[in-house]
Amino acid sequence: MTSLVTAAQLAQLRRMVGELLPSTYDDATIQSYIEAHALLDQQGEEPYELDESTPPVLVANEEWMPTYDLNAAAADIWDEKLTTLIGGGDMMDFSADGSSFRRSQVVDQYKERVRYFRSRTSSKTATLHKFPEETSVRDFPWIVNLPEDDE
Repeated sequence: MTSLVTAAQLAQLRRMVGELLPSTYDDATIQSYIEAHALLDQQGEEPYELDESTPPVLVANEEWMPTYDLNAAAADIWDEKLTTLIGGGDMMDFSADGSSFRRSQVVDQYKERVRYFRSRTSSKTATLHKFPEETSVRDFPWIVNLPEDDE
């Protein structure tokens, strides 16, 4: 399946996360972050539909117009960058030769970027589909104390 993510969306997300060159995050990686945050479009169409098989399987909705939450994608990338930064283990504050080095400020800035973009994510909706379909209580004659039909 061809990607529905535009070059403009890729470029915008790159600017949002400060990754202008594809050295760390190539276009395919950025694209996967964007596609992970598909939204309902303006017509209320979902990106995927349930087919009629048993069990139901998600299939692409051909009527869906590509709509993505770039803020959520940016928050995920900043979160990954923060995890990588902390995992390096060299972010401790220290003093040497009368100077004070606060490397933890970088961690604080990354955390702030994650909070910033998470606070701007779009609200999400979900449609629940009950499977298998529930049968009517009236289909079971052995249940007592049901009101009688006025016929």
